[in-house]
Amino acid sequence: MTTMMGISLGGRLVLSVGGGDVAARRIRRFLLDGAVVRVVAPELGEQTARMVAENTLEWHAREVEPADLDGAWLVHTATGNARVDGRVAALCDERRILCVNAGSGAHGSARLAAETRSGDSIVGVVSDSGVDPGRTGALRDAIADRLREGGLPVRRRRPTSVGHVHLVGGGPGPVDLLTVRGRRLLAEADVVIVDRLGPVAVLDELSPEVEIIDVGKRPTHHPVPQSEINELLIDRARRGLRVVRLKGGDPFVYGRGGEEVEACLAAGVPVDVVPGLTSIVSVPEAAGIPVTHRGTAAALHVVNGQDSPTDATLAALRDPQTTTVVLMGVSALTRFADAALSAGADPSLPVAIVESGHTDAQRTTRAPLADIAERARVTGVANPAVMVFGHVAAAELLLPALGTNGTPARTSVSAGQSR
Repeated sequence: MTTMMGISLGGRLVLSVGGGDVAARRIRRFLLDGAVVRVVAPELGEQTARMVAENTLEWHAREVEPADLDGAWLVHTATGNARVDGRVAALCDERRILCVNAGSGAHGSARLAAETRSGDSIVGVVSDSGVDPGRTGALRDAIADRLREGGLPVRRRRPTSVGHVHLVGGGPGPVDLLTVRGRRLLAEADVVIVDRLGPVAVLDELSPEVEIIDVGKRPTHHPVPQSEINELLIDRARRGLRVVRLKGGDPFVYGRGGEEVEACLAAGVPVDVVPGLTSIVSVPEAAGIPVTHRGTAAALHVVNGQDSPTDATLAALRDPQTTTVVLMGVSALTRFADAALSAGADPSLPVAIVESGHTDAQRTTRAPLADIAERARVTGVANPAVMVFGHVAAAELLLPALGTNGTPARTSVSAGQSR
């Protein structure tokens, strides 16, 4: 029978006997665990030689001797010679040192599990009898896939002494556009503080024990001020909880993520940021609009539509080689378009407004700059929407974005049409 144990090798001596490819793979793993590695082998293969050189490992270029085991906590032997490996395993048994014997089907007194990791959780797979690395590796990979998808219960049941805040960019909304890391952190979370534009469908997958706090903002309606959101993050983390701040798009693109990081750091709370697909690029993509395109647009200018157009923005709108993407600007569209026209922007400049990108309600409204405000009013354009000003927004530039069945995926409304 085999008993699985988690053994810490950090700072402890591991003896590696043999210098071939198997030894190289195992040495790499020992080093990742923080072990001190001693190598004994008459010759080294290319991979092992590189690892010895890069990590300045202790190497004895000779056959193994009993004294080489002095001070070792674990021995790994992979010489390719069953007799030598067996002798090393016997020496380990005499001295009560755990030994992984790669040259024997019994694998010595210890076995290295096929491992996969998710945060601070490590899952290992070993065979109880006999050695079948293909099977254990396949099972490990299947478990790893489920961990990456956030489909296994990896959330801690006991709070830690110090919590952690993760600002996770959720992308434009669909759960399958959330990053693998973001999905894993959600599976580990004790608390999720969420915006209305994030991939909220993923919340249905979480344990009922996870605290979910909705702090979503809407135009002219901010029920939870940013200062209170910051305090929520800090309070839950100080309780030793894992906190995910789930945002739409990317935390550092008009998401006030920088302010939340500053607040956490000032309070001494560990914090990190997981990027997400920003709507600047991903929402136009859903409508088949590239924000840059060879021969059409070589530069990208991004604007918060609630702000008055700056000189830089007006210059970008006059430049035929620049695409200007406007976020959160539906209510200010008339003012924005009038300012652009007054500053000398081409009245025929193509404009596309993509509403509810990557959802079943997605719709694209197109018109020239001179007509876009009226066209948006007639068709009832509403948030959330991303506005694209530039020649990349012309309907004839590319084929329409296609759905999985090869048909146009979303509705498009152009000048002269109404919904």
